[in-house]
Parts: sequence; C-alpha cells; structure tokens
Amino acid sequence: MHLFAEATTKFTLELYRQLRESDNNIFYSPISMMTALAMLQLGAKGNTEQQIEKTFLEDIKEYYQANVESLDFEHAAEESEKKINSWVESQTNGKIKDLFPSGSLSSSTILVLVNAVYFKGQWNHKFDKKHTTEEKFWLNKNTSKPVQMMKQNIEFNFMFLEDVKAKIVEIPYKGKELSMFVLLPVEIDGLKKIEEQLTADKLLEWTRAENMYMTELHLCLPRFKVEEKYDLPVPLEHMGMVDAFDPQKADFSGMSSTQGLVVSRVLHKSFVEVNEEGTEAAAATGVEIGLTSAPIQEDFCCDHPFLFFIKHSKTNSILFFGRMSSP
Repeated sequence: MHLFAEATTKFTLELYRQLRESDNNIFYSPISMMTALAMLQLGAKGNTEQQIEKTFLEDIKEYYQANVESLDFEHAAEESEKKINSWVESQTNGKIKDLFPSGSLSSSTILVLVNAVYFKGQWNHKFDKKHTTEEKFWLNKNTSKPVQMMKQNIEFNFMFLEDVKAKIVEIPYKGKELSMFVLLPVEIDGLKKIEEQLTADKLLEWTRAENMYMTELHLCLPRFKVEEKYDLPVPLEHMGMVDAFDPQKADFSGMSSTQGLVVSRVLHKSFVEVNEEGTEAAAATGVEIGLTSAPIQEDFCCDHPFLFFIKHSKTNSILFFGRMSSP
C-alpha cells in the first residue's frame, strides 16, 4: 500500500506540474486517469491472439468496471459521440454532460480513451447553513470577490508547515474512510511558492496521521463548484508516454488484431461541488460521530487560493486533486 500511495502521489503531482501554468481552477482524478491508462496498458502487449483479446475484455470488466466498445467512427462518428456522452452522463449521475462536443469525433478517430468518475460524500460534521455568510475571497493581494463562506468551530486534524509557510487541515467525510485535505498558504499570494516546492514525499509526510494533531479550529471554507475538462495527450507525452500517440510506434496488438491502432484522444472531465452537506464530485458511508463545538483556538480561513485533495485513508491514495483559485 505504501508503494501504491507513493506511485499515485507522484503521478498526481507530475500531472499537476503540467496543468498548473494557467491561473485557472484545477480539478482532476489521478486514480481515475491511472485506471484508464492501466486499461490501455493491458492491451498494449504486442500479442495478437484472439484468446488474449478475450482476456483483455474480461480483465477490464473485472478490475475496472469499465466498458470496451467497438464503435464505427468512420461511418457513424456522430452516433458514436452520442453513445459515449450518454454512457459518461449515466456513470456520473448526470453531472458530466457532453464530454465530446458535437463534431469533435471524426472518421479519422481510431481509439478513444474516456474515463469519468463521480464522488458524493457527506461531511462527518456538516456545516450549519445559518453560519454561512457572504465574505471576501482574495484572488490576489489587490482583487477580491464575494463568496458564500461556510464556517464551523470544532476539532480537526491540523498541522502548521513552517518550511513552506502554510497550514493543512483534514476534513473527514462520514465514515472517516475518506477526507478532504486543504493546503492553505499563510500569505494571500503564497500558493506559487508552495507549488514550486511540492513533492510526493512532502505531501505524504505532511498528511501522515502521526504528523498532524487534533486542535480546535475556526474553519472557513467557501462554497464552490468546479467543472474542468482536459485533453491529455500533450501532458502525458511530456510525462514520458509518447509511443501510444505515435502511429509509427503504437502497439496495441493485445487489444485488437487491427493494425495501426493509435490513441487519438484521452479526455478527462471532472466535476466537484463543495457545500454545507459535503462534497459532490464515489460514495462513502458509515456511522456519523457527533462532535461538540469548542472555543476558537486556531484560525483556518480559506479566503485566498488554496490546494485541496480527497484521500482514501486506508491506502493513503489521492482520489481527487484540485486548486481553488477563484470560487
């Protein structure tokens, strides 16, 4: 599990490096992407026997609860588009619509890798809507915008990171199998410095249970909703995955005996909504444990850009990762 956590964290941050150049909000599911790429890897074995093709399809169903479908892009690109879009919409409880905009698939499309993931979790301790008020969120030192700021005063797992001048909090979901971690710089414009110093080792170290401690926090977190879409061939090529997109080098003979298979598109679309009830973005259930409110001791107000990620505590793996630049 330790190696798995390390691998997912490295992949998460490698991809984040590729995406973080803009000032936009960012949100994606590294686990979901890794699963999709593992599906692709299963077929990239250079073996053309029918038996292997069959095994490939069975493996996909068993491990990834995914579909491998043969669609006719050449003669029915529009129907194929609709079919993929409706599958994604049904898999994400209607949250992700029109993954492929009309006309984005054509007769030259050969192989499309699509993955969608859906998460809905309730906070272990919900925010009381009565305490949500309009506050300022500082986009930078000079510019702010009004947001609906949720608030609560209870005990959370917390850590102050002296080396990067930031603090981190763990906000558990019901059942405590999953938590959202928020990494907040002390300075309004301190996020860039954290991003430059962020490594997999540091992130794992900072979020290790034994390094955090329970403390009474006055937590302010904006309500926010983010929907992002990424076409991934360029970031993945920069990360070293080159052959899959190259018609001369791609070898997917473990998937199909068709010659010349090459990946045309790798699309990832993600959605997250954070409100008083919890997060809607894969389901977590369990027994709610009530916590009584306590006097304010430490202030944790997310009123300027921060990083947030949702982690599975048992495997220590990051399911979702995002940057909130502007709620």
